[in-house]
Amino acid sequence: MRIVIAEDAALIREGLKSLLHAAGHVVVAAVENGDDLLDAVRTHAPDVSILDVRMPPTYADEGIQAAHALRLINPREPILVLSQIVSGRAAADLLSSGDGGIGYLLKDRVGNVEEFLSALDTIADGGQVIDPQVVRTLLRRRSLLDDLTPREIEVLALMAEGRTNTAIARALVVSDAAVAKHINRIFAKLGLGADETSHKRVRAVLTYLRQRQSWSDPSPPQTKNRRN
Repeated sequence: MRIVIAEDAALIREGLKSLLHAAGHVVVAAVENGDDLLDAVRTHAPDVSILDVRMPPTYADEGIQAAHALRLINPREPILVLSQIVSGRAAADLLSSGDGGIGYLLKDRVGNVEEFLSALDTIADGGQVIDPQVVRTLLRRRSLLDDLTPREIEVLALMAEGRTNTAIARALVVSDAAVAKHINRIFAKLGLGADETSHKRVRAVLTYLRQRQSWSDPSPPQTKNRRN
């Protein structure tokens, strides 16, 4: 198997290289940051990439950003993320980022070499490997929609149908200004910041659609003849 590693800690990077070489794999590149990872994947087209979540320059979520960038280039790009922290949101975003193999493992739980190598094989074959602790976090995670009022859910459901603010106001029998206020509150509650309004609208709708899949009643709320 041909593998690219992105890990800023030299000891961990060299340790992974030695482990993988001993297992008969070929590390075609070992880099320290997300930009170099993208270049290495474009150059070498590896069977799987192993990357850390926190890398230079800010040591925040560069690894997650790089993973998403790889999935934009190739939705089936096999990726194994190694993290020191449990991030249910990062894992959930990765799981929904494409169709190919994906893995999210905690560094301090990767103690069994055979299990680690088996996880790599699974990911390279298109499967998913998620750390059990991360799975528990995902199951406990509150929906972002829990903070929305019933009326805000109605507005978001109509946004998901592609309706304009004016069309939403007509459906709910309210003013355009009332709809705009609801939408601004929705953006705030979903943690959507200062990006372009159109982009925030798309992200809000995607959040709604993902949650809708888990509701027992898949139908959006009824919106006819309701007063604000």
